[in-house]
Amino acid sequence: MTQPAPHWAVAQLPLAGEPEAGDQCLVKATPSGVLIVVADGLGHGSEAAQAAHTAITTADGSSHEPLPAIMQRCHAALLQTRGAVVALASAETASRTLVWLGVGNILAVLVRGGHRRAPAREWLTCRSGTVGYRLPAVLRPFATSLHPGDLLVLATDGIRDGFAEDIDPAWEPQHAANHVLSRWARGGDDALVLAVRFP
Repeated sequence: MTQPAPHWAVAQLPLAGEPEAGDQCLVKATPSGVLIVVADGLGHGSEAAQAAHTAITTADGSSHEPLPAIMQRCHAALLQTRGAVVALASAETASRTLVWLGVGNILAVLVRGGHRRAPAREWLTCRSGTVGYRLPAVLRPFATSLHPGDLLVLATDGIRDGFAEDIDPAWEPQHAANHVLSRWARGGDDALVLAVRFP
């Protein structure tokens, strides 16, 4: 039986005066579930946008591979760019598991959908480094359980810390993304918020 797809939404704000944002994302169905990608090209402007686009298209083309392999492919593709920070998440339908791998300063929190056995908010940590410049020595994914109604929120560094407690788990993804962007954007940088609700 086919499982329902996650419901997702994005809110994005380029730096004032720039024609395009250096923060981009991808949500793509895979044979095992769904692949979620956020890439933030270093700096802003067209070169940052190109780096982020390269990461997204590379992840899209290798979405059938394990997350460490996707990250390695992104690293190789970004070597001739200014680099990016990249977060990868794979929601595995059969096991109801979220597998996570992040390099750089992307913020990600899993806001739990009301069940009692898991913490209300679970932060997904990223390793330090820059994709296209310096990867961590070991790319080891982290896995956590997924439950119906969980809301995954990813934000680039144009968003201030602390937004997780400001999210109501009952909000629809577009409302959550818009709220975080409008209330927590730093200004002075590109900003992107991606919200994914798991049915």
